[in-house]
Amino acid sequence: MTRTLLYVPGDRPDRFDKALASGADEVICDLEDAVAEAAKPAAREAVASWLRANSGAPAWVRVNNRPDLLDADAAMVRSLVADGVGLAGVVMPKADPEACATDFGGCPVMALIESAEGVFKVYEVASVPGVVRLALGEADLAADMGMMPSPDGLEMWPIRTRVVVASVGVGLIAPCGPVPLDLNDDEGLVATSESLRRLGFGGRSVIHPKQVAAVNAAFTPAADEIAWAEAVVAAFEAAAAEGREVVVLEGQFIDAPVLRQARSVLARVPGR
Repeated sequence: MTRTLLYVPGDRPDRFDKALASGADEVICDLEDAVAEAAKPAAREAVASWLRANSGAPAWVRVNNRPDLLDADAAMVRSLVADGVGLAGVVMPKADPEACATDFGGCPVMALIESAEGVFKVYEVASVPGVVRLALGEADLAADMGMMPSPDGLEMWPIRTRVVVASVGVGLIAPCGPVPLDLNDDEGLVATSESLRRLGFGGRSVIHPKQVAAVNAAFTPAADEIAWAEAVVAAFEAAAAEGREVVVLEGQFIDAPVLRQARSVLARVPGR
């Protein structure tokens, strides 16, 4: 499970290797908001060149969801795929069903829900062939909807839940949470990351390497969680071998739903 995705501006190729070395699970080479209008063609070339030199790197490309730019961005991705260059996929900002269905040469798509339309059509977006994960962009979404969320994002919880439900309902991997914008709020970074994990998110995007370690820790099961999950799986498998469907472990009733929860914990352990 990818816990952290670190954004890096597409017009700053000097930062690409540093982003990979930051400890983030994956990076997102950004051709959209992080790049000034005049620099977008050069950014596209820089990202393509770096990806060709680093085929197989755990890197996504955030394209521009604009008619005047999407065609060129998609053509670049198709060219990479056709030449056998490996990349994680494409991040589609302000995702809508039509944009997510763009021909990227079979490249996986992460749909970034950051508009009222995206929230309204989130189940359609999640169902588009090629979409493998949903992500939530709350800064653009708040602006689009005229919201002023509090630091803990309480006002966003109904939307966050909708994104999780859509992901689970369609069978996608756990969604990616919103970018933390306050680089100096270490305590808030930990608290909000942990609350997103409890809600069902699998990780979140970040905009600075200093945020990586805290997010990784928040989305990695603690030692006691791992021990509990391993004990549950072992107890259930032993019971099943004896023809029993349920078991009591240290006073806790263990059945199929608890087993699924335990296996979900173990799936979040790096290296498993």
